[in-house]
Amino acid sequence: MILILTSPDDVHADAAEAELGRRGAAWFRFNPADVPARASLSVAIRDGLLTRTLVRHPDPQHAGAGRRDAAGRQVVDLDAVTAVWFRRPGIPVAPAQLGESHARFVVEESRQFVGDVWETLDVPALPAPRPVVLRAQQKIRQLQLALRLGFDLPATVVGNDPDAVLELFGDTSGRLITKQAGLTDLGDELMRFTEPVSHRDIGHVAGVRHCPFIAQARVPKKVELRVTVVGDRVFTAAIDSQRSNHARYDWRRQDDRNTPMSRYDLPEDVAARCVALTRALGLRYGALDLIVTPDGRYVYIEINPSGQYLWVEEETGLPITAAVVDLLTEAAPTPGAIP
Repeated sequence: MILILTSPDDVHADAAEAELGRRGAAWFRFNPADVPARASLSVAIRDGLLTRTLVRHPDPQHAGAGRRDAAGRQVVDLDAVTAVWFRRPGIPVAPAQLGESHARFVVEESRQFVGDVWETLDVPALPAPRPVVLRAQQKIRQLQLALRLGFDLPATVVGNDPDAVLELFGDTSGRLITKQAGLTDLGDELMRFTEPVSHRDIGHVAGVRHCPFIAQARVPKKVELRVTVVGDRVFTAAIDSQRSNHARYDWRRQDDRNTPMSRYDLPEDVAARCVALTRALGLRYGALDLIVTPDGRYVYIEINPSGQYLWVEEETGLPITAAVVDLLTEAAPTPGAIP
């Protein structure tokens, strides 16, 4: 049985489940945010054996699904798990009746406990076990490994030292961009896209000391590449971001009409380097962003261990979902779907 850990509105998991169903594979989808308010996890050690059980409390949304006990609860034996996909697992949510301080305690205890349970599942994990994913998200480490593997990298400064940023601004003749150093997401209000630095901006460089960020030389772009690595397979799409004023500095601002996407034939040596970086980070999956310059250089920007891919598949037809399911089912011999 494949355990898919994600939110209820995850369309990537929806697509993977449809593919699993076509193959007759067994899976179970669960959102860790349901613990402890809507679900229970337990680990027992008796007679020299460790067992793990997941119980989802009665919920109209799951009526009639799966095996249920006398109380109408859905009971899942986690010892049957053959692979786990950490897609977009939510953070545990405390019962609504708890006060604020008690709720914070319950959330933190539940978060640590749930993560501990997943670590006892000695099965293949995609993209990797959670501690590995958290370490792989560290952007400076990504840059360090990419440099060791021979990627072409832009001149970069990471931190909160105004003098270092000012020096890089001078070295690049003012052709500089900035972006987040971490993965903090506090919603649209504080969403941080990649932005160019103007001479007016650099007049406020002293403010850099208040928060670390990444500053890089602005790389000229012919196209941008989204390279999705699934195991040893590489799927590459070209994003023509320079056709759009909105997307030219950050393709996440793309619109379908002005930012076309197409399949791209990545040179074998670059593709091998992408796989090598994914492996070096301990991952079985990774979504890399590269820039192809007008003079044909391939410049590394970053890798996301849990990067979205369905939008690439829908636009280009690249069979990424099937490749993901291939990895998940390698060690799943028992057929039969579990809702």
